[in-house]
Amino acid sequence: MKKMWVWHHPLFLLYILCGLCFSLQFTRVYADSSAGRILNQVDGDHQIHCSRERSRTAWKIIQEYLMPFVEKEKYHIPKRCRFHPDNDIYRDQEQHKFHIDINEWQCGYCKKSFYEEKHLDQHFDNRHSNLLNLNESQCLADVCGALHCDHEVNSGSKKSKCNPAAAARNKHLCESLADSCFPINEGPVASRLHELFLHQFCEAHSCIGSRQPFSRGRRKKTNVFYIFVSILLVILLLLYYLYVYLYQRGMKKETQVLKRISQTGRKKKPS
Repeated sequence: MKKMWVWHHPLFLLYILCGLCFSLQFTRVYADSSAGRILNQVDGDHQIHCSRERSRTAWKIIQEYLMPFVEKEKYHIPKRCRFHPDNDIYRDQEQHKFHIDINEWQCGYCKKSFYEEKHLDQHFDNRHSNLLNLNESQCLADVCGALHCDHEVNSGSKKSKCNPAAAARNKHLCESLADSCFPINEGPVASRLHELFLHQFCEAHSCIGSRQPFSRGRRKKTNVFYIFVSILLVILLLLYYLYVYLYQRGMKKETQVLKRISQTGRKKKPS
């Protein structure tokens, strides 16, 4: 028995090592499959959750409905403001996302390509979550209530029933954002933007009346189709005038040739 145990002892150790490798591989696959819900772990105690889609929607709203007015006033958003780019967990990853073609998204970190944006998002969660600045950044999706993210996403659907408690909570959050981002005691520019932010976002948080958010308008988008049609029309006009010029030039030469023929072919009258 002792000889048999000694004989099988190395094989037993091999079984243990294979089991550990399989366990590690299974854990890795499970972690990859749950990406998109779990960002990272802090000190191994708890997990940080943040919706990438809602954070992207909030950033889009900020860029379209707020930043045009901020840029016009040449105002610099302070670092304490939740809208500052450094306070967005996903900002660096979103800046390393490239839409190469209709069905091609590329990771700016490792240059790997994907067919859809959601697959690239999952890739970020799986492979590049260590690049997130979790110590200083915050989840931008937390301010979605104040910025009317649901209204922006469901703009074409039927309006849901207003909840007074939720409206009051979102309005309070909205006003606190206005105070931190555009303090009225920091000059006339900040004061004007503070008032604009209240009109653009905060006043619509009410179940009384039918006031809609984004009443001050949005960033004007460049119509690519309009630019293409304009360029095409210019090219067609140039071709038309070139054709008219060449046609008139050809007619003029033909007239000159006919005149020469008529003059050389004319007989002299007898004296």
